[in-house]
Amino acid sequence: MTIEQLTEEIDDQLLSGSKNQEVSALVYNSGDLVPGCLFVCIKGASFDGHTCVREAAEKHAAAVVVERETEIPKGLTVIKVSDTRLALAHLSAAWFGHPAKRLLTIGITGTKGKTTTTYMIKSILESTGRKVGLIGTIETIIGDEHIPSKNTTPESYLIQQYFKRMADAGCDTCVMEVSSQGLMMHRVSGFTFDIGIFTNIEPDHIGPNEHASFDDYLFCKGMLFRQCRTGIVNADDPRMHQVIQGHTCTIGTYGFSDRADLRAEHVNLVRGPGYLGVSYHAAGNCDFDVEIDMPGTFSVYNSLTAIAVCRHLNVPVENMKRALKQAKVKGRIEMVHVSDDFTLMIDYAHNAMSLRSLLTTLRGYEPGRLVCLFGCGGNRSEDRRYEMGEVSGGLADLTIITSDNPRNEDPQTIIDHIKQGIAKTNGQYVEIADRKEAIRYAIENGRPGDVIVLAGKGHEDYQEIRGKKYPMDERVLIADILAGK
Repeated sequence: MTIEQLTEEIDDQLLSGSKNQEVSALVYNSGDLVPGCLFVCIKGASFDGHTCVREAAEKHAAAVVVERETEIPKGLTVIKVSDTRLALAHLSAAWFGHPAKRLLTIGITGTKGKTTTTYMIKSILESTGRKVGLIGTIETIIGDEHIPSKNTTPESYLIQQYFKRMADAGCDTCVMEVSSQGLMMHRVSGFTFDIGIFTNIEPDHIGPNEHASFDDYLFCKGMLFRQCRTGIVNADDPRMHQVIQGHTCTIGTYGFSDRADLRAEHVNLVRGPGYLGVSYHAAGNCDFDVEIDMPGTFSVYNSLTAIAVCRHLNVPVENMKRALKQAKVKGRIEMVHVSDDFTLMIDYAHNAMSLRSLLTTLRGYEPGRLVCLFGCGGNRSEDRRYEMGEVSGGLADLTIITSDNPRNEDPQTIIDHIKQGIAKTNGQYVEIADRKEAIRYAIENGRPGDVIVLAGKGHEDYQEIRGKKYPMDERVLIADILAGK
């Protein structure tokens, strides 16, 4: 493929050289430079690819793509664009042969609910015989291959590579989480989603290395609805209209509101031996009963989202009901049966907002005691520790403070910060730094009617200490404890 063919869909200026050259590889990491490659200079938080233009010339790159003036080595083809990240997305789509055109693409954005909803949609669509790939916070799934994720939404090159691998493997659909960072950094540019989904939005990801303000966060979420054919949005979210402002797609809604096209009615909390669930009636443009083995109102919203999507794709009602009843997501209100007397679950809630939402939901089941076990990550904001301590102290009957990923900090220092937050409440707590021993304590002291939450780790299967990751999967710890190890 020539440079001319690759750059057909981008607005560029040829500063030097020729576009008639064949390209051996598309590269955006200087460590991957090879002779004949097209190198896209990306400016990151700590490194700027523009500083590697001379290195690219020395390694015989065919050309470089830049977004600012730079010294041009003799004989090197240089192409200037307004935004190299946006260019990379279009170049990647072209490099892999525009694979999104071979798939039905579904993108989900929102502060909460993205991960669970992607798995629900995947489960329902696969029940009809579709072959569905997934890209998300936990993993990328291509057929039987599960690839652990580093980012919720990968770089555009990797997304297009995954699309091609999915299509080549026989997938007809891809459902993926679309983060605000992914939208802001053009990781999902270069193609149009068939369906875009908005779950909800709350102040989050605001800071020097994320979004400058909540308004910026809102704007970035809304970018999805100028890049999809059909939008499905939460009618109950008070900022819904701001998110879809300027949309170029058709819009459908879901929620509890009478205004929603698809709505939940007659919601009932369901409790059985060792598990919690919820049932409701799907009304509006649907008419059937739903029961899922996941607790709370947020589970209703997640399942409504999945129904809205799958209804749009003409999935039979019985397939939706059966798949929703069986849907499970690792580390997202994941119930682990250890006793018929009390309920134990693992959840990824790792900040005050998500922990408050989870514990408030579980309070609705009127547990004998609500027990919350958690720690906080090292080398992260101390405020998060105070806030999570205060939330757990205010909502849980017992908090078990333990270690999470201490990284380069002393676990006891982190625990002491959490205790300062709990001290603002009347909450009872114990501190057990060793996470396995903390879980053992929770299980061995479980009482009839208790709901016990292991919060913070979720799908993670490691603990990071002093720059090294050690294997630690809470499911394995629980199994070892039950086996008496």
